[in-house]
Amino acid sequence: MAKNLVIVESPAKAKTIEKFLGKDFQVESSFGHIADLPSKELGVNVDGDFKPKYIVSTDKKAVVKKLKDLAKKAETVWLASDEDREGEAIAWHLAEQLKLKEENTKRIVFHEITKKAILKAVENPRDINYNLVNAQQARRVLDRLVGYELSPVLWRKVKGGLSAGRVQSVAVRLIVEREREIEGFTPVASYRVDAEFVNANGKKFKAKLAKNFSDKKDAEAFLNSCLNAGFSIADLTKKPAKKSPAAPFTTSTLQQEASRKLGFPVAKTMMVAQRLYEAGLITYMRTDSVNLSEDAKNAAQAEIIASYGEEYSKPRNFSTKSKGAQEAHEAIRPTNMENHEITGEYDQTRLYSLIWKRTLASQMSEAQLERTNVKVENNKNEKLFTANGEVITFEGFLKVYLEGTDNEEEEAAGMLPMMKVGESVGNEFITATERYTRPPARFSEAALVKRLEELGIGRPSTYAPTISTIQRREYIVKGSVEGKERNYTQLRLANAAVEEQMLTERVGSDKGKLVPTDIGNIVNDFLVANFDAILDYGFTAKVESDFDEIAEGKEDWIEMIKEFYQGFHVVVEDVAANAERAKGERLLGVDPDSGKNVYVRLGRYGAMVQIGEATDEEKPRFASLQADQTMNSITYEEAMDLFQLPKSLGEYDNLEVIVANGRFGPYIKFDDKYVSLDKGENPMSVDMDRAIELIEAKRKADAPIGEYEGMPIQKGVGRFGPFIKWNSIFINVNKKYDFDNLSQEDLETLIEDKKRKEREKLIHNFEEVGIRVEKARWGRFNVIKGKIKIELPKTTEVEKMTQEEAVKMIEAKTPKKKVAKKKAVKKKTTKKK
Repeated sequence: MAKNLVIVESPAKAKTIEKFLGKDFQVESSFGHIADLPSKELGVNVDGDFKPKYIVSTDKKAVVKKLKDLAKKAETVWLASDEDREGEAIAWHLAEQLKLKEENTKRIVFHEITKKAILKAVENPRDINYNLVNAQQARRVLDRLVGYELSPVLWRKVKGGLSAGRVQSVAVRLIVEREREIEGFTPVASYRVDAEFVNANGKKFKAKLAKNFSDKKDAEAFLNSCLNAGFSIADLTKKPAKKSPAAPFTTSTLQQEASRKLGFPVAKTMMVAQRLYEAGLITYMRTDSVNLSEDAKNAAQAEIIASYGEEYSKPRNFSTKSKGAQEAHEAIRPTNMENHEITGEYDQTRLYSLIWKRTLASQMSEAQLERTNVKVENNKNEKLFTANGEVITFEGFLKVYLEGTDNEEEEAAGMLPMMKVGESVGNEFITATERYTRPPARFSEAALVKRLEELGIGRPSTYAPTISTIQRREYIVKGSVEGKERNYTQLRLANAAVEEQMLTERVGSDKGKLVPTDIGNIVNDFLVANFDAILDYGFTAKVESDFDEIAEGKEDWIEMIKEFYQGFHVVVEDVAANAERAKGERLLGVDPDSGKNVYVRLGRYGAMVQIGEATDEEKPRFASLQADQTMNSITYEEAMDLFQLPKSLGEYDNLEVIVANGRFGPYIKFDDKYVSLDKGENPMSVDMDRAIELIEAKRKADAPIGEYEGMPIQKGVGRFGPFIKWNSIFINVNKKYDFDNLSQEDLETLIEDKKRKEREKLIHNFEEVGIRVEKARWGRFNVIKGKIKIELPKTTEVEKMTQEEAVKMIEAKTPKKKVAKKKAVKKKTTKKK
């Protein structure tokens, strides 16, 4: 047993640190938090001192026991969790749960996992920072109070199974309000005038009028005035300009740039960055600081001079501008600037390269530019066309990196040909194109992070889980919005004539942006109407500021929670007792047959259309919305079409063919088969010919394409791509195979590979009780019986597992049948008359 026990949060971090410490140090992982509030009760004493009740969850008991045993044998225990509020709370929980003695417990922190940083931390231990612990407790307790008290209100007043959260609900509000801005936006048309000119040397360049025309009449009149006009250069100015590099990455800017340049969702960025940090390749990735240490700046300067030359080097400091910047970390940077690239997983190499380039560029010289502005006049009117160009005279930091932008319309200025004032230029064409003002853009994940940061809501550690949570709860979806087509007019002057043409564009389409669902809209409206203080942006930012005050020791966390809860709890009780149930109901019109109202509203199983009132003698009629329909957008005509389903189309092969709408969208029912319609296909437009086409395609897809070991092989395309099915096993077919022309050899190879992988995955097969133990992802293992699957803690010694242990696990997970209570029946005695 080593004299020193070092405890970190993750096995990957432990593995990296072990390389830097000698044989006297044993490094173990706590696998994150070892204690938390209980999952099935509030866990906060709201009637007393508001102290939280922490417990060790079942899956962490083995970890705690192991660490406790090791701690008893060690001379010194080093708590080496991250230096942020969560990390400090982990260190505190370890000290409490392991019952560590103060005299032989040391807290160490570092911002990068390098030998130098680790050894320096060991030489400079400190005590647990209880201000940071209390700030984490305050956040955890306040969020528990909000979620625990609001969620039951949503179950009663909106729909069962819903939940609310302080930051998540505000994030949903931002997205809902942005969507309503888009829906309520009225586009205004104007005519933008563009022209193409050519100089004496035959070089072409484009220019435009500075101001649009408000209507078609004025635009047409201008083009007609330019008939047979002579054009010349009225003015030409050249000015030197500079472009400066962006600051090194913070958590927020890394998430935004990884989204723009790599297409990473926020959660993926943090997962990949976590792995780079734990491998000792980058500094700590949860930070809102843009500072670089002197060592880092010196290393960057040396690398710039060595790789590009001294003229490219310009060391500089950056200051943090975000509200409530809290952590005393550096910006996110490589731990070794000499490593331009790393070897490893594809996503890790890409993110590392982005971090390296941004860090290096931040310490490089400005780019030197020459900006040219040209004005073109004509001899028929006073309007001036303008053209802008840009020439890079010294690349500077652009040699390495240029920050991305969320502005889709931002265009880089191009180079202009050589010209001089008074020079005549030829006109190739002039167009006046009808353009419409555009509504605000929907939020991407990265844009939402940026907005939350601007409002002072959330902190580096909260952005990714917040966005993941609101999508997991299906308040928000990240999907495709089809948009709709719109006609626009273009007038074109060319060959001494003005011609008009009608063109078409698709507007309102979006892919991968955040859109509120029906339930997201309804929950948001209910919370805003009844808990406006909780969803107020200023209040949420003030709470974050309070947490910062607690972290600095300037505010008592218990008093802060008490003050919040007293007002909050009264409102919760009032809303629970008096608020009306939220249905998101919208009157669409009147059913012509019955004369009853037609509504779209939220029902027990989701959005639906209803004809009639619940109070009528005759029960209302209901129809579920299709997958691509929403409560906000569905029209009266579309709603009435839903009541025509299910509809019989007739018979085919002596069997009835029915078109219907189900939970997963519209489909054809034929015999015992269900055939889905294509995405976006209207079930009301499906006739018998189309139904037969789909049925035959399904038959063909389900027909065996061969057999192996006496059992048929089928193929199909599912959610995860093309597959073959054999012996009830689904086998994915990757791109190296020609899926449309699979040979018998291909089929046998795919099946045998699958069987081999299944054998390699199997650890135990307790056949007599029908239980098996298999390898799962990320180094985990599963115990499986039928449909029951139990994921084992990483600390489980799987190889030593017995059949009895496996049986106990399955029995503990098996749902117990409810036994009806027998009521005692009193025997009645009858008296004879």
